[in-house]
Amino acid sequence: MEKIIALHRNYFGDIISFATSEGRIISYRKAMEDAKNGVFEGVESTVDSMGNLSLVPSADNSFDQLPEIY
Repeated sequence: MEKIIALHRNYFGDIISFATSEGRIISYRKAMEDAKNGVFEGVESTVDSMGNLSLVPSADNSFDQLPEIY
């Protein structure tokens, strides 16, 4: 399975893209779609109480641990 290995944040600190173990640079939206389809190990997409889809790392991981792409 593919893993998310790095990320890129915008000026406001929001994650806007990811680098994967397969060498892809993908948008947050594409990562949500791939997580929903089971492409990633250790990441899943969830729906919050407002109905918004978001990415959530597994309990052992945090996106804050990942290095910046740029």
